[in-house]
Amino acid sequence: MNEFRLSKRLETVASFIPKGATLADIGSDHAYLPCYAYLHGYITKAVAGEVADGPLRSAKLQVERTGLQDVISVRKGDGLEVIQPGEVDCITIAGMGGTLIANILEAGKDKLSGVKRLILQPNVGAHIVRKWLIDHQWELMAECILEEEGKIYEVLVAEKGDGKRPYRNMEAELLLGPFLLKEKNDVFLKKWNNELAHWKRIVRQLDEKAETESAISKKQELEKKIKLVEEALR
Repeated sequence: MNEFRLSKRLETVASFIPKGATLADIGSDHAYLPCYAYLHGYITKAVAGEVADGPLRSAKLQVERTGLQDVISVRKGDGLEVIQPGEVDCITIAGMGGTLIANILEAGKDKLSGVKRLILQPNVGAHIVRKWLIDHQWELMAECILEEEGKIYEVLVAEKGDGKRPYRNMEAELLLGPFLLKEKNDVFLKKWNNELAHWKRIVRQLDEKAETESAISKKQELEKKIKLVEEALR
């Protein structure tokens, strides 16, 4: 993976960047995504944000090596601390858990004025990100699910608007994704069939355990999710 060729996951994220965007890539790691996006004509300039020293050094080296110091600014900071309000119009946050992505957006809410598009790729907990988007009037415009090297990833694309618009069956679609559920591609079916098998195993294990209050409530919660997903997949 380098500035000319990204992983399938990051290439998918990049494909949703609007042409001519000013980008902030949060948790940029090696800054491959902003370098690629600039070299492929997606963006005019970018901020690559990184909180840890190691990845920050890698990002700076990568930007220098590619000769893009004038258009990509590598900055150290936590989440959206690295940008000023109105400085960028597109934000990418990829390769983190859903809870962390939602926390970054929540902590940096005041930096989102002027941002037209969020492209978010949670490794787990996509439903937490969807919930944040709904609660803050960001409308889900597109979703993508893909598999790479045995791992399954979801990409969520949102723009300012009516957060509830794409949802018809809120409970199921929050968990599964309204666009993904409509499409039901092979990767989606694989993910949720694996999840169902995993939950059913846990329920069986809980059946064999002593009937403690926490075991009973965990079992009920899982059975509810199993029913929800099975009905949605039908």
